[in-house]
Amino acid sequence: MVAVASLVVAVGTATGMMSALDDGRGADEAKPEVTSSPRLDQLPVVPSPSATVTKSPSPEPSSTKKASPSPTRTAEKEPRPAPASARLYLHPESHVLDWVRAHPADPRTPLIESRIADRPAAVWFADFTPTTITARVRAVTSDAAAQGRVPVLVAYAIPDRDCGGASQGGAPDLDAYDGWIDGFAAGLGSGVVVVVLEPDSLAQSECLSDGQRADRFASLARAGRVLKAADPKARVYYDAGHSGWNPAAAQAALLKRAGAASAASSDGIFSNVSNFHTTSDEIAYDRQVLDDLGGPSSLGAVIDTSRNGNGAPADGDWCDPAGRRLGRAPTLSTGEARIDAYLWVKLPGESDGCEGTPGTFSPSYAYDLAR
Repeated sequence: MVAVASLVVAVGTATGMMSALDDGRGADEAKPEVTSSPRLDQLPVVPSPSATVTKSPSPEPSSTKKASPSPTRTAEKEPRPAPASARLYLHPESHVLDWVRAHPADPRTPLIESRIADRPAAVWFADFTPTTITARVRAVTSDAAAQGRVPVLVAYAIPDRDCGGASQGGAPDLDAYDGWIDGFAAGLGSGVVVVVLEPDSLAQSECLSDGQRADRFASLARAGRVLKAADPKARVYYDAGHSGWNPAAAQAALLKRAGAASAASSDGIFSNVSNFHTTSDEIAYDRQVLDDLGGPSSLGAVIDTSRNGNGAPADGDWCDPAGRRLGRAPTLSTGEARIDAYLWVKLPGESDGCEGTPGTFSPSYAYDLAR
């Protein structure tokens, strides 16, 4: 059985998809002391209307991985207090919203609009555009702050992205990436934001030499410190792959090398980005990874539930597989110990590359997911 990488977007110029600058590389560089960011369950209470959808960038497929053994379930810890009813941010522009507005008479529109377009999703920054990244991130965070909502931002510009696969791209080198992260951080503002830092960057790093891996991990550790120094309320999560990929202990070892166990750079891990594994499997896996990772007890996990309603296909297909369904709605209130949020990181209906060009919106695929 094969499982896939947590797949992401490769285009960054589409409307609603913004780039971000990564902070620099050197893991040994001194950084300013940063106070720990608030937990999501400590956010101020705001009115809680129905969830909305933010624009996510066009996702792309990544190479297949060997399935790991079923993760061992860890003992339940006391769940964090239920988060206040803070609302996730809905970006006003996305491929699905564009399609809904352009096709009011299509019989599929009501279902796609109510079940996908009206729910919040992540905003991807996947193109390397150093001169505009700060302004583009700021446009999202300032709009979210004005609405009292929490944006989910995906930074996706690491060099050698996707090991040269379908989502290849990113910065030309780590020095350029570090500068891009600096620009990304400069646009965060001072409010609560969730940053999904470089999907696949740790789980899918086997294509790099030992030296290249060490440099990447140092750059990611620096990125987390820079993001949290720029906005102490930022919640930064690192790549844990998914429950069908690397064993929990092996993934935790990679995460530790990238700074994910340090409160100065990390708030925990994310899993299942653009993938299909069940929420229950991801919860068990993420808790095991966190146990193996160590670090402060405040570290938690966020899970991409956008397309995992029916779980992963038995054959391991990752490219717009048939028979999938929407997963749990995005929320900052999971009621599960150490699980900070269920998020729609991959926007349902955006193709992996089989239903259409990677990242383009497929109404037929969206409709099938929503039924």
